[in-house]
Amino acid sequence: MASSATRVLVINCGSSSLKFSVLPLQENTPVFSGLAERLGQPEASMTFVEAQGEKTTLVLDEPSHRCALSLLFSQLTRLNMLGSLCAIGHRVAHGGSEFTHSVLLTPETVDKIRRVSPLAPLHNPANLIGIEAALALLPELPQVAVFDTAFHQTMPPEAYTYAIPLEFQQRYQIRRYGFHGTSHRYIAAEAVAYLQLDPAHHGILIAHLGNGSSVCAVKNGRSVDTSMGMTPLEGLVMGTRCGDLDLGAAAWLAKCTGQSIESLCHLANTQCGLLGLSGLSSDCRTLQAACEKGVPRARLAIEVMVHRLARHLGGHLAALDRLDALIFTGGIGENSVLVRELTVRRLAVFGLRLDEQKNLAIRGGQSGVISAPGSPVIAVIPTNEEKMIAEDAAAIAGGRQATLLPANHF
Repeated sequence: MASSATRVLVINCGSSSLKFSVLPLQENTPVFSGLAERLGQPEASMTFVEAQGEKTTLVLDEPSHRCALSLLFSQLTRLNMLGSLCAIGHRVAHGGSEFTHSVLLTPETVDKIRRVSPLAPLHNPANLIGIEAALALLPELPQVAVFDTAFHQTMPPEAYTYAIPLEFQQRYQIRRYGFHGTSHRYIAAEAVAYLQLDPAHHGILIAHLGNGSSVCAVKNGRSVDTSMGMTPLEGLVMGTRCGDLDLGAAAWLAKCTGQSIESLCHLANTQCGLLGLSGLSSDCRTLQAACEKGVPRARLAIEVMVHRLARHLGGHLAALDRLDALIFTGGIGENSVLVRELTVRRLAVFGLRLDEQKNLAIRGGQSGVISAPGSPVIAVIPTNEEKMIAEDAAAIAGGRQATLLPANHF
């Protein structure tokens, strides 16, 4: 193994899981990766995947994030990788208005992350667990926080402001923040290079589609609008999230069922979306297979998802001066021929048309243009959030600033 400090450890810490990868700088493929699952439960385990594809699963001595990180660091030592790390990059869901770019983790920045954590109670506390454990175990190694919300801090006030009394925004930070920013930032840069667009004059729509999904309008490299809001619940129909929902409908549901706001919020995040519509699964692949067998609710779930997606893509066009490309990415965007076909069919009024054969050929991590001649460009570009996090962490650890544009503050 290499002994020079030319690799970054990327950590994505969830409430009951910890995903990691070791990425060499300037490369796309990790040399070591894995996942700790069921943290907090007696059967917690951790799977390690080496570059050759060899997998090893170990049971954790105790089902905690700190134990998982300790085991990870011991494995890195065994493989002579620990000394090759130049930084650790942590994915953090919500940076509020406080963080407009990735930052070096210090006691002050950790405290700021903690202060904005009420904005993302399902995500940030888990992110902080991983951060604090890693800082305790490897205090000498530079560690960096990369925020899902940071890329969208360039949205103008008319895009991020809710139509509620303005003092609520100023007093309680109630505004639209957007998420998946690390993916959207990566795809925005990749699209410019891949499609040879003018970096200073272009317009792109990005559809990041997975278990969580969002649309982003990018003008000249800046996010100018996005479908997610103050939380990841707003916007598109997702695996288990409902997306846009009339507040009046939520109030009526609460009255009819006697549920509290907290209970409804949990329902909207975990039991709605594709799962709630289909009554079958939150996985788009399962629902597509069910559609082929003629299961009506599975077909309805797919149709509702693509209708909402097309509506948001059409609406986000209004934030652009021009449309150079529509990009599909994420697990569904990169692999679902059907979702791309049904979505673009609904966007025909904008002149968008697919080449059916090209669309059929692109899946499984491939890049490619799938639009028909005469149509605005439609392309599939695989996302790589880990690479983006690694690049930011390496840059900041080396004393350079991550490449983000200035933000618009309220």
